[in-house]
Amino acid sequence: MKEFEIVCPLGREPRLKEIESKAAGMKWVLKKRSVDARKAPVWRYQYEAYGPDEKYEPYTIAEYLDVTDSPAVIIVGAGPAGMFAALKLLALGMKPIVLERGKDVHARKFDMAKLSRDGLVNPESNYCYGEGGAGAFSDGKLYTRSSKRGDIREVLYQLVEFGASRDILVDAHPHIGSDKLPVVVENIRKCIVSHGGEYHFESKVVAITSVGDGGPFEALCADGRTYSGRKVILATGHSARDVYEMLYNGGGALEAKGFALGVRVEHPQEKINWCQYSGQWKPGVPAAEYSFVEQQDGRGVFSFCMCPGGILVPSSTEPGTVVLNGMSNSARNGEFANAGVVVQVEPEDVPGDGPFRLMDWQRDVERRMYDYCFSQGVVNPMTAPAQRMEDFCLGKISKTMPRTSYHPGVVSAPLHELLPSNVADRLRKVFPRVKMRNYYTNAALLLGVESRTSSPVRIPRDPETLEYVSVPGLYPCGEGAGYSGGIVSSAIDGIRCACRAAGKED
Repeated sequence: MKEFEIVCPLGREPRLKEIESKAAGMKWVLKKRSVDARKAPVWRYQYEAYGPDEKYEPYTIAEYLDVTDSPAVIIVGAGPAGMFAALKLLALGMKPIVLERGKDVHARKFDMAKLSRDGLVNPESNYCYGEGGAGAFSDGKLYTRSSKRGDIREVLYQLVEFGASRDILVDAHPHIGSDKLPVVVENIRKCIVSHGGEYHFESKVVAITSVGDGGPFEALCADGRTYSGRKVILATGHSARDVYEMLYNGGGALEAKGFALGVRVEHPQEKINWCQYSGQWKPGVPAAEYSFVEQQDGRGVFSFCMCPGGILVPSSTEPGTVVLNGMSNSARNGEFANAGVVVQVEPEDVPGDGPFRLMDWQRDVERRMYDYCFSQGVVNPMTAPAQRMEDFCLGKISKTMPRTSYHPGVVSAPLHELLPSNVADRLRKVFPRVKMRNYYTNAALLLGVESRTSSPVRIPRDPETLEYVSVPGLYPCGEGAGYSGGIVSSAIDGIRCACRAAGKED
């Protein structure tokens, strides 16, 4: 096998004759496609070429088995970790019973519309809770650095099997798009049910009890229904605060965990395109992205969940709070670019010694954002406090607000005072030195608050068996347990936990 790279100007695909001239008679496999904008922007295509005597083995997905009469495993949560744990159980011959507190991926859209339009929070159905989890409506970005934990192909190829574009197999920064993900998520559920698994929506788990040491288990839902399984995979997401309280009140161990908090930053997309493509962007070329990491006063300050051509959405899970997130459709052709820019917060940065201290601190900041807007007499409870970037860094109230994609609206606010000082002070120092032309500008709008970057609580588990240290046979999983961040790493963690629950090595 030989490796080749072909470089093309933006707007042009590699020509077949160019490829064949490199090595005639070989089988060519595209492995990676990326835009290189370090100098004159170009496409870079990386190929593997196999000769006549070399066997190319394409990746194949494991067969899903009929598990109608097989032993059951309860999965709490239908986000990426829960869905891919269920798919893995099908391949291992065990029956997944998926319990999801929210609604199916299509029904939850109506509650999200009410949240954005009227500011009405449904605590069980919103941008965080429901089939597909928080990732179902946040662009479907598939970046991860978790390749050492599992085979990323197991996730990507299954996503393609259920309707995602094959581009995600080769793109350097793959994404599915918030407009495409609901169909993919629904197809995964249909596959699981057609092979004998179960899905139960509006089934909030309020208690998990073990009949014996290590199982079997019963899961009690808020409506009184109970479900039984040999093991339990807990994949409840980073915002299910009541799950932590359920475990803690039952005597279970929890740990305070570092996370990150900051703002959503919104620029006109044309400014980001101009900066990243050196003024050479043109229609047909992907909307430009950006990322940066800085160190400031002993803590990381970094961009997070960048959404080219995207919109900002309210992501609160309880009334009386304001939380923001970003999303993009597959075309990424919107007027604005947005990203979280957040500051690392560690347990020692917040007073106290209990496992909930960072979670309580997180909630207090979210409430502070709501209370300020409420004091200004806003109509929509999800109105966000906002400030122009230069004004924020100079400590000035913005006299006017630019246009924004955030539908509930914004109100001019002193974010430099509303944010905790350990966050605001670092952001004010970092924004002016971001190494992107015209990034630091009053055309950029900061909105508060970006607080759901990851879980502020960890559910400790045995590093080998992956079982909860307090309850053998229960497997804390994904972002909510504190072991992943993003769709792919959560899916990989779900796969690992499914293997352990089935008594297999991952």
